[in-house]
Amino acid sequence: MSASEYSNQHDSQYVKRRIISQGSDPQILTNIYQELPNMVIWQRTLPATLTAGINDLLLSDKPVKIVTALTPKNALFELHHELKGFACAKALSENITLLVDMFCCLFELKRVGLRLTTLKDAMCPRFHVDRVPCRLVTTYAGTGTQWLPHSTVDRSKLGTGNQGLTDELSGLYPHPNSINQLACADVALMKGESWQGNENAGLVHRSPCHGVNDQRLLLTLDFLD
Repeated sequence: MSASEYSNQHDSQYVKRRIISQGSDPQILTNIYQELPNMVIWQRTLPATLTAGINDLLLSDKPVKIVTALTPKNALFELHHELKGFACAKALSENITLLVDMFCCLFELKRVGLRLTTLKDAMCPRFHVDRVPCRLVTTYAGTGTQWLPHSTVDRSKLGTGNQGLTDELSGLYPHPNSINQLACADVALMKGESWQGNENAGLVHRSPCHGVNDQRLLLTLDFLD
C-alpha cells in the first residue's frame, strides 16, 4: 500500500490536508473511512479473457447503456439479462456483481444506483466535484478518469469561477503535470462534497479526452439508501 499526501495552500478557507490511498489489495477500499483520503484506489488487473470479451463488445459497435438500481441479490441476474447477446455477458456481470456486493457491504447499503455505459465522447469534460457522499468509478476498457491532487487545486476556479475559460487557462491547476489519471480497471472510491467532514475537499476529476476512435466502458456506483 502507498499513499500520496497533499495539502491545499490556495485559500485559508479550504486548508484541509488530503491524501490518495492506493494499493493492490481490495481491503484498501476500507481506507475510505479514514479522514485524510478523498480517494481510495484498488489497483486491480482484469482477467485476460474478460478484457478480450469487452474489447469484442466495443468492436461490435452496439452501445451499452444500463442505468438501474440493483441489490447484491439481483445484480447478477439483472446485469446478465441486460448484457445478453454479448460473449462477455456472464464474466462481466459476475465482475460487476462483486463490486456491487463490496460497495453495499462497505457502506451498509441495501441497493446501489448503477450506470454502465459505452462512451465515445467525454461525459464530464470539465474538472468538477460530485455533490454525493462517495462514488465508485472504474473503467473496464479505454482511458481512465483524470483527477487533480487536492494541493494543486484553486477551488475558486471550479464551475462559474472559471469565468468562461478552459480548465487549462482558468488557473484551476498550476501545470499540465498536475493532472493524474486512473489506470484502466482501477476501482476508485471518490469522496464527494456530501461526505461528512469533506466539504471543500471533494475529489476534483473529469472524463478523459477522447481520440477519434477511442471508446470507453465506464461503470459508476452511487448511494441510493
